[in-house]
Amino acid sequence: QVHLVESGGDLVQAGGSLRLSCAASGSIFSSAPMGWYRQAPGRQREFVASISGGGSTRYADSVAGRFTISRDNAKITVYLQMNTLKPEDTAVYYCNVPLRNGLGYVTNYWGQGTQVTVSS
Repeated sequence: QVHLVESGGDLVQAGGSLRLSCAASGSIFSSAPMGWYRQAPGRQREFVASISGGGSTRYADSVAGRFTISRDNAKITVYLQMNTLKPEDTAVYYCNVPLRNGLGYVTNYWGQGTQVTVSS
């Protein structure tokens, strides 16, 4: 079992910045892939960014150039630095860890979510 705890969500004005954190614990290697998704009211959960154990990153087009994902393998913690925030970034942000077992099946673990609200 994997336990994920997010923090850092807040109310911020457009153009501002926030840094989200997600600490993982349980049956997880320090090099496990980690990522962030978000879900706005009335919309489906969508991919935001991910980072591999080796540090390779991927971003949604809507946040590329504004958001930066990073990790601390020693702490098994992933971060999301969000700059130049826009009202459309308002959502609940979820930490995600996809773990693949020996048979190739992937189990997705999720945090409880942290609210980010960007006012115009």
